[in-house]
Amino acid sequence: MLIEHRGNRPVVHESAYIAPTAVVSGEVTIGAGVRILHGAVVTAEDGPVVLGENVVVMENAIIRGRAGHPSLVGNSVMIGPHAHVNGSTIGADAFIATGAALFPGSVIGKRAEVRINGVVQIKSRLHDGAVVPIGWVAVGDPAQILSPDRHDGIWAIQRGLNFMSIVYGVSRDESMREVMSQQSDYYGAHLSDRVIDPDTD
Repeated sequence: MLIEHRGNRPVVHESAYIAPTAVVSGEVTIGAGVRILHGAVVTAEDGPVVLGENVVVMENAIIRGRAGHPSLVGNSVMIGPHAHVNGSTIGADAFIATGAALFPGSVIGKRAEVRINGVVQIKSRLHDGAVVPIGWVAVGDPAQILSPDRHDGIWAIQRGLNFMSIVYGVSRDESMREVMSQQSDYYGAHLSDRVIDPDTD
């Protein structure tokens, strides 16, 4: 399903495939040979998404573009089932496995791998060919790759990256009531979305 969001329509190469149960919304550009499978969501909230050639987005993955943090995916990238790509830049030939989570401002180098349930935190940068092992966390620029049991070490780096500001645009001290009120207003832009009918539009 193609959706016009915030006045922007997806641009889809004629050779691409989008499953009937997938959603592509807003300022999204889809290159030649791209395959977006069932249940996947590619959404430009208020920042663009660009998928290069021969990108495969597996079932139930999400790719989101945000203000200041577009999602830019190079050629020949695999994005696995249930992966979460949120305002990330991914280099060509990278592999993003099942359940991986890439946060705003993260950069994944060419031929890098983020394996099952791996995490790349906000503003973290993986060099070309880097590997985030199953369930591990990459944090910092350049990224340190740490096992999930090293929470204190991860937090020591992550604290300085200012997650609440990058992701929600608020200070760390903001209440969840205020954050969610702002998020409700922000996502309220979908109330004006329009499904694009390829036969009439």
